[in-house]
Amino acid sequence: MSSFKEKIDKSRLPKHIAIIMDGNGRWAKEHGYDRIFGHQNGVTSVRETTEAAAEIGIKYLTLYAFSTENWSRPQSEVDALMELLIDTIERETPTLNKNNVRLLAIGDISRLPGNASEKLQRCIKQTSKNTGLGLVLALSYSSRWEITNAVKSICKEVLDGNCKLEDINDELITNHLTTKSIPDPDLMIRTSGEERISNFLLWQLAYTELYFTKTHWPAFKKECFYEAIYEFQQRERRFGK
Repeated sequence: MSSFKEKIDKSRLPKHIAIIMDGNGRWAKEHGYDRIFGHQNGVTSVRETTEAAAEIGIKYLTLYAFSTENWSRPQSEVDALMELLIDTIERETPTLNKNNVRLLAIGDISRLPGNASEKLQRCIKQTSKNTGLGLVLALSYSSRWEITNAVKSICKEVLDGNCKLEDINDELITNHLTTKSIPDPDLMIRTSGEERISNFLLWQLAYTELYFTKTHWPAFKKECFYEAIYEFQQRERRFGK
């Protein structure tokens, strides 16, 4: 049986793929464990997907790791997630460097616990010279938070006389978002069967192809990733034309 990887046209790869990594808790429940067991196994899928993206030449991979809404989860789960985040970032830094992967982060990083923020910034600095895949972690992120901040920033520029009302356009707004240096996603994948965007990159997903799979995130491996790309390549993108 041939792999979807072999069917992918390398000349038409999406430059940027964004993923909503859903289903850790449901996967754990199905296997008779608590939710954090699902998050722990989800790390393996992060590693596999990152490797798969780097192997075939994807330029950017954005993973929705922790939303602003996730702060309202039980404190024990939030604490466990933060600890998992810290350990994973620290452990994976040498591998990211080995694979020429550059780590980036978007979101309200100021809300992260000090230890998590420190290790995240250290990893970002240590991988900053890498020229391969840009791995973007959306942490304490929500699109409404991002757009609200952009509006506030633009309003301040107008009030300070550094920007005129008639200067406000799509490009200006884009340049005030946390993703200003990253191209909009060509493909957005959501696992675990839910078919919604959940406050993720609302502005950036305007013309993105959406791909939904019933596979829970801990079970989402390289072949699943390649299948999503193959399916993407079967579509005709019109960009509203």
